[in-house]
Amino acid sequence: MKRRLFWQVYPAFLMVILFSVATASWYVSRSFEDLYLQHVSSSLESQARMLGPQILEWLITSDTARIQNLILSIANKTDARFTVILPSGQVVGDSHEDPAGMDNHIDRPEIQSALKGNPGGSTRKSYTLSTRMMYVAQPVFDQGRLVGIIRTSIPVSAIDDALKAIILKNGLGIIVIAIMAAVFSLAISRRISRPLEKIKQTARRFARGELNIKLQAPESDELAGVTEALNQMAAELNERIQTMTTQRYEQETILAGMIEGVLAIDNQERLMTVNKAAARLLGIRQIGAPMPTLQEVVRNIHLLDMVARVRKTEQPVENEIILHVPEERIVHARGNPLIDSQGNGIGVLIVLHDITRLRQLETVRRDFVANVSHELRTPITAIKGFVETLQNGAIHEPEHAGHFLSIIARQVDRLNQIIEDLLSLSRIEQDAEHKAIPLSGGSVQDVLKSAIQYCMAKAMARNMTLELICPADLHAMMNDRLLEEAVINLLDNAIQYSLPDTQIQIEAVHNKHMIDIHVHDQGPGIASEHLPRLFERFYRVDSGRSRRDGGTGLGLSIVRHIMNAHAGRVTVVSEIGQGSMFSLHVPCP
Repeated sequence: MKRRLFWQVYPAFLMVILFSVATASWYVSRSFEDLYLQHVSSSLESQARMLGPQILEWLITSDTARIQNLILSIANKTDARFTVILPSGQVVGDSHEDPAGMDNHIDRPEIQSALKGNPGGSTRKSYTLSTRMMYVAQPVFDQGRLVGIIRTSIPVSAIDDALKAIILKNGLGIIVIAIMAAVFSLAISRRISRPLEKIKQTARRFARGELNIKLQAPESDELAGVTEALNQMAAELNERIQTMTTQRYEQETILAGMIEGVLAIDNQERLMTVNKAAARLLGIRQIGAPMPTLQEVVRNIHLLDMVARVRKTEQPVENEIILHVPEERIVHARGNPLIDSQGNGIGVLIVLHDITRLRQLETVRRDFVANVSHELRTPITAIKGFVETLQNGAIHEPEHAGHFLSIIARQVDRLNQIIEDLLSLSRIEQDAEHKAIPLSGGSVQDVLKSAIQYCMAKAMARNMTLELICPADLHAMMNDRLLEEAVINLLDNAIQYSLPDTQIQIEAVHNKHMIDIHVHDQGPGIASEHLPRLFERFYRVDSGRSRRDGGTGLGLSIVRHIMNAHAGRVTVVSEIGQGSMFSLHVPCP
């Protein structure tokens, strides 16, 4: 279990201080006790020595009465007990007891020492007083001859009481010192731990990414070095993170701006990077953390097999893959192994290039070449056949020759119409690319009236009516000639494919920022599968009827390019048996 530094330092300081104080207190108490006992013993010895000359004469003469009276008078002035003992051990005077009733003291330790001519001392229980006493015996000499022993004593309980009082005072002082030491050690511990606590809190803020803050250097040189190192580390880390963030942002910006899809997969086939183009191509909606595996987000077996081959061979692999989600797309996929700085393979990089539009354009180009060849070959074949027929003698048959020449003339007109439409289409495309088509605000009603007038004869031939619905104040940004041509092409198709005795309606309305021109017919309608390719060159819904009615297959394509030049568009809504509605959407001025 981890503990805070404060609770590691402070108790240790406190224990060291208390142990030191307790040890010093014990030593001082013991020393003071020894000193006090020594002082008491010296005091008793001094009192016995001072008493010796006073009783020397009485000891020589064995005047025990005077000895007893003197000892009793002295005992009233001091707490000590005085006893006078002859060398034989007989007690001849005592301040607390009757000498006649006391035992012989020759066997007492202090008496034994005094008999040898030396002061003696002993601490033991008194048989007479039944309490522990401290005894000091002083020999008394007369011309070198031992004549008696003076013993002074004091109860040990008195000494103990005095020592307890002294120890109590000493203990109170020690407690005060211990409290002061505890407070002092608390202050020192806090002074040590507080900077470390601040360093810890700041380090946690560094960990949360707050790298712009700085630690204040504490007074300690060691901690100041730590804070300086942490500040330097945070500054360098902040700089590196900013560099990495900038590089990552630049990388993400580049990847997001690429039209190619980019996927990076690690060795566990877990996605590392997916840009927007790749997510769009593969139908990946949202990727969270942790990153999923490739199999979890991509169900295309060909792409998964390609990744497996790159990992196995560690060589680039290219392939065209058809993606079916979210819509069918054709992509050119290139896989390369990812290598780190040590040359170890760390994954696979897949680059996806959407070539759906390119393949569609190739298909349109092939269809265009095939269609234009077919469109040109048909009249040329007819012309060549009738010319050969005339060369083989039919020219000499006036009734047949005239018929053949009229057919040849119609086929030449058809060729001329195809060429004119192709040239017109090419001219519109070039002018639109070079922005050479002038646009200006003009009356929509005037353009529609002119187109209706142009097509009126053909409509009347089929007993059809053309109805115009257009406000007189409706204006659009347009090129009058080209917009009129687009409307004429739509009207011509409507008249051609509608049933006789029907009505075609031309309606122009204002719709936000656009002017919508609708051409409604009552024809057979167009199947939905033809609508996406209806505006391609030479595309025909019914090729046999179109050629029979004289169409070139370029009219709707010309309409689309005219609208592109106007920054507008053309749309169609149609159902089988319900007629069709072609709409031109032209910007407002």
